[in-house]
Amino acid sequence: MPQRHSKNNNDLAFFTYDEKRKLGYGTQRERLGKDSIKPFDACCLCLKPFIDPMSCQKGHVFCKECILECLLAQKKDIQRKLAAHESQKKQEKEEEEEKLMLQKTRELDAFDQQNHGAVPQYNDRNQSRDKNCFHGANSVKVTSYEEEALRTMKAFWLPSATPEAPVKTEAPSTSTICPEGKEKLKMKSLFPIYLTEDNSEKKSSALDKTYICASCKVTLTNTLSLVALSSCGHVFCKKCADKFMAVDKVCLVCNKVCKARNLVNLEKGGTGYAGHGDNLLATDFKHLGSGSGLGLVRPATMKI
Repeated sequence: MPQRHSKNNNDLAFFTYDEKRKLGYGTQRERLGKDSIKPFDACCLCLKPFIDPMSCQKGHVFCKECILECLLAQKKDIQRKLAAHESQKKQEKEEEEEKLMLQKTRELDAFDQQNHGAVPQYNDRNQSRDKNCFHGANSVKVTSYEEEALRTMKAFWLPSATPEAPVKTEAPSTSTICPEGKEKLKMKSLFPIYLTEDNSEKKSSALDKTYICASCKVTLTNTLSLVALSSCGHVFCKKCADKFMAVDKVCLVCNKVCKARNLVNLEKGGTGYAGHGDNLLATDFKHLGSGSGLGLVRPATMKI
């Protein structure tokens, strides 16, 4: 009697085409469309066409309003963390002083009972005395510390009375960071940038703008590497920056003197991946084969 192929397709000596696709056989490639890449003239925070753009020293471009609001929010958060840390230190200091005071009080009580007490003291630790001066197995000596502990003891079986572990906050960093590059960023290190708009063609809307290089008049896109001058803020393509400004040490628009440290490479619009623009190195590249299943093993590089 013939067997059903759909129910008994797991005992083959080779992988089928469908199984290879599900296991990721071969090199996986995917072409990203234009909609998957952020335009170069978009803010890194609001992802909209920037208004009054400002750049940091690493080349990340933001709207002026967006980056100022971000830095202000970071400063408020730092102030809140500093206040919480100071309050925690003050509380710890008060608890330490209270413990020292309580320890001194106990030492004074013990000294007073030993020298001026009318009731003889027993050195036997198994014998204890109660408040009525009786001693024996049934009497329990309760100190003031134990009384306080019994009065404030939490009930583990009640969710509302469950004790909570004290949360200690570390001293926060007082420096603001760039939301895109995660490096330290100060407000005075930001500089405005100015792009040359293409006025040769009439645009249907104010948002549909086209920018060109101020030197070679090439339309600026994500495929070009852009360079901004931190001294004056003008933006050029990298070819013009390397060919003219790196040699002449002067801006091609305003003739302002610029040095090599004033040339800032603007970051391109990234993708939706968390590691865009980074070189990801794979340890090995393996694809399945018949027999042992090891097949070819070679190092491979991936770039997103």
